Amino acid sequence: MSSQTPALLWLEPGQDFPPASQAWGEGSVAPGLLAGGGALDVASLRQAYSRGIFPWYSAGQPILWWSPDPRMVLDVSKFRTHPSFKKTLQKFCQTPGCEIRIDCDFAQVIEACSVSPRAGQGGTWIGPDMLVAYNALHRAGLAHSVETWVNGQLVGGLYCVALGKAVFGESMFSRASEASKIALAALVAFCRQQGVVQIDCQQNTPHLASLGAAEISRALFLAQVALGLTQTDPVWQFDPGYWQTLLAFKAGSKPSSCRLAFHQIK
Repeated sequence: MSSQTPALLWLEPGQDFPPASQAWGEGSVAPGLLAGGGALDVASLRQAYSRGIFPWYSAGQPILWWSPDPRMVLDVSKFRTHPSFKKTLQKFCQTPGCEIRIDCDFAQVIEACSVSPRAGQGGTWIGPDMLVAYNALHRAGLAHSVETWVNGQLVGGLYCVALGKAVFGESMFSRASEASKIALAALVAFCRQQGVVQIDCQQNTPHLASLGAAEISRALFLAQVALGLTQTDPVWQFDPGYWQTLLAFKAGSKPSSCRLAFHQIK
């Protein structure tokens, strides 16, 4: 371990988290790592997210808690809809049988996320204990799924944590081309309608950056989370009219065929 890296704080179940500012810095072997141990119960997860902290670890590791600096976030006013994707959204929105649902089947969404292959990753961080924990968080009203459905089939989606108007994105999956991206666009439209200004993306990836996400300082991120915590919870229901925040339909436009190419997650 580098001499610049302090000893890792080990938490007992129920113990308060240290300030996010105590997370390991850029000169360490694991920038953003804050603590290990603790528990994944609803109270601990609520406290962690309210302080800009999230759990992330692989099978065989203890619970690890993170708060990176800078933080990747998506300002919902800066979400990018490239021309080809905008056409995909327009077809989806105008086609019978294509719909967005919220919290219709959270358990199926997170299970699908747990087995969805990731570029550059040989496994998943959403293990059995994570599945149990976030399903409990969902039952407590603090985790939500945004789901892409086509003709009665769940073809993609994402799940997130929400405390007031502080929204933290977690993971996505697709069983059809662009299905997870459609779900993200729906979450953006929902957030714009409900007065949520940003979605936490946790880590910087080229895909998120291509959609308009960018890094901000942890201090600014925490200030925006603190503001969101003071605001009234959104009503977690999706109205097709929310698409108007992303798309402008011409009067008299007719439905077109929904052309999502299906593939199965193994």
